[in-house]
Amino acid sequence: MMPVLQIGPLAVQLPGLLVLLGVWIGSLTLDREAARRGLPAEALSKLVFYALFVGLIGARLGYALRYASAFIEDPLALFSLQPFTLSAPDGTLAATLFAWAYGRRARLPLWATLDALTPMAAVAAVFVALSHLASGDAFGAPSSVPWAVELWGARRHPSQVYELLAAAGVLGYVLTRNRTAPAGWLFLSFVGLSAAGRLVLEAFRGDSVLIVGGIRTAQAAALAVLLAAQFALHRRACRASAEGRLEAPC
Repeated sequence: MMPVLQIGPLAVQLPGLLVLLGVWIGSLTLDREAARRGLPAEALSKLVFYALFVGLIGARLGYALRYASAFIEDPLALFSLQPFTLSAPDGTLAATLFAWAYGRRARLPLWATLDALTPMAAVAAVFVALSHLASGDAFGAPSSVPWAVELWGARRHPSQVYELLAAAGVLGYVLTRNRTAPAGWLFLSFVGLSAAGRLVLEAFRGDSVLIVGGIRTAQAAALAVLLAAQFALHRRACRASAEGRLEAPC
């Protein structure tokens, strides 16, 4: 765990730096993916840049609304560079809504655009896992397994390492997928695999929110996403089969 990287007199928040690095490295795939799918590279790059900007604002405002009293006392805290003062769900929602609206305005085909963005998302997921490893967030439940690690005063599952391995596996699939698959297949496969991984990984987390019957909130959400992805994959396969672009029967 290394939440702060000290470079001489400069203290850098390593988790935030890792996320930014992941986004930058992932963005290097955009031109290649745009060319492969016949999409305008400039429009795709603008979509990503503006969506990230809107997502960052949404994440900060979402966090500020939850803890309004703290920001009323110190309004300048809205401009803080601390990554833990961001609300990931709110930022994701804001970025998604903006990207959808921008994509429609730019007339970008939905499924081809989502496929083009998938390698970037898969790379970013690996670096998000690394950021959790650096910060100590997403820590594991207490455990006596031989590979347990000492964290927050207890021996715990190295859940951040599990997350990193799962993200790396999904990235490997994305980078070696079948390039002749129907549009949308890569994105939906990425979503389904990521949701399946989350469904399993949450069982080892020590910071999960529980709902009725001991079920974890993230597991319920992951199961819903997994089922939706499977349904959408089936629909895409049926359509491709009917159009003769997929040999396997629906």
